[in-house]
Amino acid sequence: MNFKGNMSIRFPYLAETILVILLGIIFGCQPKPTKLIEGEFESYTIDKGNIETFELCQGMVEPANEVILLSPASSVLTKIIKGPGQRVSKGDVVLQLDPKSIKDKIEQINDQLDVKNNNLEKTRLNARSAKADLSYNEETKKLKIASIKSTLADQEQLFEVGGISQAKVDKTKQELTLAEKDLKLVKQKNWIKLAQLATDEKGLLLQIEMQKKDLKQQMFLLTQMDVKAPSDGIILSVHAQEGEKIQGEKTLARLSDLTRLKVEASIDEKFRNLIKIGRKAYVSSGKNRLQGRVSSVMPQLDNGKLHFSVVLTEDDQSKLIPNQKVELQIVKRAKYGVLRVKRGDQINWKKKQNLYLISGDSAVKKEIEFGLITEEYAEVLNGGETGDEVVISSIASLSKLNSFKIEKAN
Repeated sequence: MNFKGNMSIRFPYLAETILVILLGIIFGCQPKPTKLIEGEFESYTIDKGNIETFELCQGMVEPANEVILLSPASSVLTKIIKGPGQRVSKGDVVLQLDPKSIKDKIEQINDQLDVKNNNLEKTRLNARSAKADLSYNEETKKLKIASIKSTLADQEQLFEVGGISQAKVDKTKQELTLAEKDLKLVKQKNWIKLAQLATDEKGLLLQIEMQKKDLKQQMFLLTQMDVKAPSDGIILSVHAQEGEKIQGEKTLARLSDLTRLKVEASIDEKFRNLIKIGRKAYVSSGKNRLQGRVSSVMPQLDNGKLHFSVVLTEDDQSKLIPNQKVELQIVKRAKYGVLRVKRGDQINWKKKQNLYLISGDSAVKKEIEFGLITEEYAEVLNGGETGDEVVISSIASLSKLNSFKIEKAN
């Protein structure tokens, strides 16, 4: 046997094997990293906020409301400025009505007001004259009573010395009594007369006030003869022709209101228990995300699809336009105002996980218990508090470390 020859043949394979073993030992014995430089990991400070899970579907943006334009008064339609399909902005004139009937009414009311004001002035002058007459009459009665009292005093003195009879004195007393009763009656009549005069004036003032209100209403109607769009929108239909006589409160046109939008959507019937009126939803289009609520649900299925509407609840809806396709995020589960941490590659779907909490220039492993976990956030139940900074992702494997140092980047 040629042993030497066999050794020369096998030696290369043996050398390779030994080399592989040595490399494995060298690299296997290398220590795990015990420090990380800022920028080699991402952290998140535990805060309080909302956590939501969603079911996705597609929808189409549509106007949420339809506006009906009514004729403000009986008139004639003189011009149609905006027809069906045309876009209008708030304040644009859509239709013009003949203002002649309103102007005639305004002129008539002004004439009536002039007459009423003239009558009011006459009534006030008559009242002043009547007050003067009544006051004079009352003063005359008072003077008469004073004169009788003076005569009676003289007569009583004469009676004491025998210069006048008792009958004469009694007669004067009767005259005094009648004069006092007459004064009392005059005062009552004067009060009634003055009250009547005040009532006449008040009645005229009420009539004038009513006509002023009517005038104000007619002046307002005059401004409405140019029928304007109350909001941005699109003219859907016009229900009159130029030259047509229009009655008050008649429907003139229908307008879609673009200031409030909704989304018409459909979803597989297996999610029908999810779609309830009032359920929170989000409308997403590109980078835009607006909040809304399910506003209506169709009772019947259509080819296995449930149709429903979502009305946007945010004031600024300018980022969406009618007939725009959007994605709807229907909230399935949600917790609001809870402790949460943002998801990273260090956080999986387990309810209990060991994570690293940063304190100063080091990070220490600690077990954290989670509640609701979504693609974006995880609810912190135990092990963390508001303000704790947690390592959520890292370029290095950290699973076998209990802690590591943090160095500032140069």
